[in-house]
This record gives sequence, structure tokens and C-alpha cells, in this order.
Amino acid sequence: MTDDSVEFSRRALLRASGAAAGGTAAIGGVGSAAAQEGGSGQIDYSGWFSGVSNFSSTVDRRGEDEVTVEVGVEANQGYFGFGPAAVWVDPDTTVTWEWTGRGNAHNVVAEDDSFTSGSAVAEAGTTYERTFSEARIHKYYCEPHELNGMKGAIVVGDDVPTVEVEGPSGPVVPESAKLFGVTSGFAMTAVLGLAYFFMKYGGDYGDVE
Repeated sequence: MTDDSVEFSRRALLRASGAAAGGTAAIGGVGSAAAQEGGSGQIDYSGWFSGVSNFSSTVDRRGEDEVTVEVGVEANQGYFGFGPAAVWVDPDTTVTWEWTGRGNAHNVVAEDDSFTSGSAVAEAGTTYERTFSEARIHKYYCEPHELNGMKGAIVVGDDVPTVEVEGPSGPVVPESAKLFGVTSGFAMTAVLGLAYFFMKYGGDYGDVE
């Protein structure tokens, strides 16, 4: 093997080692980014949505003057839901509830009795609207189906109670990233081993008999 080919092999191995190290660093970056999402503040409903199957998060509709919530969407083993269950709006936003005609008769009743749509009705296309000015969480329910979990909330303004949700400790790395990291580790070890061998012995194996 000539000196030029040995030097070329050394450079190639060093480049490969750098690439493997870069791949491992990228995995570390993924972990750091995921770790930043570990803990976050969420709106505190104080258990209001416990057992409500169609609630997963608050839909942010701030910036809109009018918002529509469907009454009688599929939820809680029937059509016993408001859709979306929780909406975040700006003060002085008008919320219109519109009946789908599913799940028998429904109505909208505030938890603190500050508003109500009246008696439960089943006719599709029925509407009830209210403009919310007070910045707080306005919880409400369907009177005939409260026990079915038909509940909702209108979150008004930015000054609302939140609760800190604690995420997993340390970086949160996706399983695919973990597998790639292990593979990269093996590859880097192998490349560095070969690089050491070439740099120490120069690729000169002597004549093959």
C-alpha cells in the first residue's frame, strides 16, 4: 500500500468518525428539545372534565369575534358532548351554541346559574348565544345529561388559573431516536477502532505470501 493511499484512508476514516460523532450530537439535541416540553402550565378546571370522554385539551380561538360550539356531538357513549368541550376566547367574544339534533334533548346551563338556554330541546338548528366579557372560566353542562359527562367550559381572557403539569424527569427521547443513538454508538466505536489501527500501523501489512 502506497503512502498516498494510506493518507487517503486516514482522512476517510477521520471524516467518518466526525460524521458518527455528529449523529450522536444530533440525538443529544433531540433529547434537549424534548426535555424543554417536559413541564408546562395547563388551565386548571379543578376536575370539571373528569370522566368527559371528548375533552383532551382547550381549543384556542382567541382572536375571533364569534365562536360556535356544537351541542350533541359524539361523546360519553352517545351524543352527549359539546364540541369542542373547552374553548379559549378573548373578552367580549360571542359564543353560539348550535344543536345537532342528536342525543335527544339538550340545553346549556352555567354551573353557577349565571346563564342558561332554557328548557332542553332536541330540534337541529336551534341556537343560543351569549357574549362573554368577564375574564374567568365559565363552566356549563347539559341538565338532562350532566351525569353522562356532557360538560363544557368557556375560558375568557388570559388571567385564568393554571396548574403546573410535571413531565418526565430528564430528556424525553423518542424510541426511534434511542435506537438510532445505539446504532450510531456502535458505528462510531467501530470507526474509531479502525482509525486507531490505521494511524498506528499505517496500513502496512507487509507482503502477503
